[in-house]
Amino acid sequence: MMLEILFIALVPILGGVIYGFERVLRARMQNRVGPPILQPFYDMYKLLDKVPILINSYHIVFALLHMLTLWIVVAMVVLGFHLLYIIFVHLIATIFLVVAGYSVRSAYSHVGANRELIAMVAYEPILILIAIGFYLVYGSFDTGVIFSSVTKFDQMILLFLAFLLIIPVKLKKSPFDATEAHQEIVGGVEIEYGGVFFEILYMAKWIEYVFIFTLIYLFSANSFILGTILSILVFFVLNLVDNSTARVRIDHLFKLVLGFGLILSLINIIGVVYV
Repeated sequence: MMLEILFIALVPILGGVIYGFERVLRARMQNRVGPPILQPFYDMYKLLDKVPILINSYHIVFALLHMLTLWIVVAMVVLGFHLLYIIFVHLIATIFLVVAGYSVRSAYSHVGANRELIAMVAYEPILILIAIGFYLVYGSFDTGVIFSSVTKFDQMILLFLAFLLIIPVKLKKSPFDATEAHQEIVGGVEIEYGGVFFEILYMAKWIEYVFIFTLIYLFSANSFILGTILSILVFFVLNLVDNSTARVRIDHLFKLVLGFGLILSLINIIGVVYV
């Protein structure tokens, strides 16, 4: 239990290191020297010197609730909570971000919030089907039971592929980065945040990374080696695709993620039930 508590306490730091590795890898893929691994933490320090602009208190409160709820979600996964509850709380965290976007008058922020909602409608049904798949394969929704079970990854390959469609949406990577779309809506929901207030969303992004990779480990059950291999492969493939593809429109994102994700998930679930 002490290791789990320590891991939960260090989640933001771990997420910052993962994000730092990603920036280094992205730079190498683009034939650049790139920043040091600890650059995200240097960025946090520099943001403290920026002038904080407070538009309204709700804008900051909802961003803080978004970050804290994501942290709670990671804790729930690590401590063995019910997977459906985890998905529900993660949904609440995303809703806090959407409401934060609507709490200001910026058109860019509103567009970003609208797209977050559309993306949420696309991937949430798939997350629920993935949870059902875990129950059918392992006989429990509790992540603690799944982590202690013998891995049955071979029975969940299509569900894992469906999950791979969700990852770039959540981490805002090409081709599914329409919710952020820096070239078009200047970061979306993030646009009106600055200084120490932007640090809240910056840290939330790190925590989201940790949440995604804990779910990848969940697919490997008690096989730490398999979980590590899957995490490394996903990390490299995610950044390779991000650096080699163009962003798709939000309606294309919805059709691709929901369409292919549902098909893969349902085929896997039908196979588990009837094969």
